[in-house]
Amino acid sequence: MSHGNATPADLMAPWWKEITRNQWYALLAGKIGWMLDAFDVMLYVFCLKTIMEEWHLNPAVAGFMVTVTLFASSFGGILFGAVADRFGRKKALMATVLIFSICSGLSGLSQNLIQLAIARTILGLGMGGEWASGALLVSETWPAKHRGKAIGLMQGGWALGYLAAAIAATTILPRFGWRAMFFVGVIPALFALWIRTKVEEPLVWVNQQKKEKEKAEPKAKGGFLQIFAPDLLRFTLISTLISTFVMFAYWGLFSWLPSFLGSPVSKGGAGLSIVKAPMWMIPMMIGAYLGYVSFGFIADKFGRRPTFAGYLLISAVLVFIFGNTRNPTALMVMGPFLGFFGSGYFSAFGAFISELFPTRARGSAVGFCYNTGRMLSALAPTVVGYFAMKLGVGAALAFLAIAFILAAVSIFLLPETRGAELT
Repeated sequence: MSHGNATPADLMAPWWKEITRNQWYALLAGKIGWMLDAFDVMLYVFCLKTIMEEWHLNPAVAGFMVTVTLFASSFGGILFGAVADRFGRKKALMATVLIFSICSGLSGLSQNLIQLAIARTILGLGMGGEWASGALLVSETWPAKHRGKAIGLMQGGWALGYLAAAIAATTILPRFGWRAMFFVGVIPALFALWIRTKVEEPLVWVNQQKKEKEKAEPKAKGGFLQIFAPDLLRFTLISTLISTFVMFAYWGLFSWLPSFLGSPVSKGGAGLSIVKAPMWMIPMMIGAYLGYVSFGFIADKFGRRPTFAGYLLISAVLVFIFGNTRNPTALMVMGPFLGFFGSGYFSAFGAFISELFPTRARGSAVGFCYNTGRMLSALAPTVVGYFAMKLGVGAALAFLAIAFILAAVSIFLLPETRGAELT
């Protein structure tokens, strides 16, 4: 299409007509991979109560399994970011899908706590690695002006996987038990075969590999440590800082939300003990899905930085109001909006970090910045718990508004990357 003499019909053509089949396949691989990832991870959350009763575990030990998976996912993201730089985005994605699928099956075969802990730890490695691999594949395959939309659509897979796990919990768990739930989590392994036959490595990565071979550059030069080189160090540190603020606010909020809703008003909660979690989760996750997807469209139109800051500042206001509200109707109405703004900003990371770094270091950067933030945010539920004891759960949630504001301000320490061509 010629830009100089574009007709009104050309200008009115929908954006998706510009996307090739290969680009759609890359997006589908990233989105379904992330959806299945969320599904496998959330299966444990829904099985938690049943496993605790069957194995006579206390809440601290059962909760520790979630922490183990989260920590392992941080290492997985960093590891597979580097693997994707070395061996390719597609191969890394296939490997991570196989890891978390097989480990879901092994979770179902576990006979004791140690076996389950090992399975969940290895599953975590695959979980963290999947996001990094998928985000790279999509970012590098899609055109610059539509990259934000693609990452937003991919990120929405998390909400769909969360909902799929909730549906499995209401249909499979009561009839067939928790082991059957984990066996269902093996099915995604078949998806790796689809990726192998339908998805191609991004051209920008293939060309980078050719360049390295022609120059006979030693591989170590294009390794993980490049992200700490003088020309990239600033981007690495600030991206990691933003990721930490955001993850701290997110995990602090969403890990304590059910407790806030169910706690009595005398303890700073909302006093909604009769409300069942799925009733709240479904509208919130629908809001989250729309938030993920819309973020990409808005960021492609107005830029990464203002969109990111806008979502975070609105989240800060909503969290503060939510934490100080006791009216059930008001809380129910706010739920989808909290899901929309309180999750949607995650769509920034895949595109924004990819656009800041060159191809040779992109996988390492995406893996490290996102997942180091996730690792540091593991403290958030504990910090919120401490403030909840002192001030009540509502006040502790309102405190997270500060983390949202810090992230919103920090984004302006980085350059705007909308429309950046990847090199």
